[in-house]
Amino acid sequence: MPRRFDLIAFDWDGTLFDSTALIVRCIQNACRDVGTTVPSDEQAAYVIGLGLRDALLHAAPEFPPERYPELGDRYRHHYFASQHELVLFEGTLQMLHALKDRNHLITVATGKSRRGLDEALATSQLKGLFDATRTADETASKPDPTMLLELMAELGVPPARTLMIGDTTHDLQMAVNAGVAGIGVSYGAHEHDAFEAFAPLHVAHTTRELHDWLATHG
Repeated sequence: MPRRFDLIAFDWDGTLFDSTALIVRCIQNACRDVGTTVPSDEQAAYVIGLGLRDALLHAAPEFPPERYPELGDRYRHHYFASQHELVLFEGTLQMLHALKDRNHLITVATGKSRRGLDEALATSQLKGLFDATRTADETASKPDPTMLLELMAELGVPPARTLMIGDTTHDLQMAVNAGVAGIGVSYGAHEHDAFEAFAPLHVAHTTRELHDWLATHG
């Protein structure tokens, strides 16, 4: 079938990697370490996908802004100590290889840091699979569209031929802001009931369903 999209951008945590529970725990542990109010699971999950400073601003609004570097250091301490626990969602590799076989350009647009993403790529079976990547600390945090705009410019693909896939409203709002189509996945950080406001083309409830949708409509 002819391709509708040339460039497909994926969020990372909660979309490709089953990392939501770990990130929630690391945010909560970091808040405990510095003595600020510990967010609930729902509050901590909401900030996933944002750049670290924006995430901490939402997760720990009572914490003094001048001490955010300290809170960020504690988050990174817990995350990097536990990232070996992370695994790809079942079927992710097969889906990505199928997209490459159809000559899609596949990219990552993530709220992770460049260090965090590079370490994840280097220690997984995804090394060399993506055509380009962007992280929040080198551009702008979601839902700012800069990551997508830069990826499209780098690979020479217009918005009409670009698709963003993510598990949060931040991902889908970024897609809207960049003028590209979006797909939501319900197995990550945000409840999929909130996706409707961003008019995604589809909401996938499993990686297999996402794979099948992309094979037919992507």
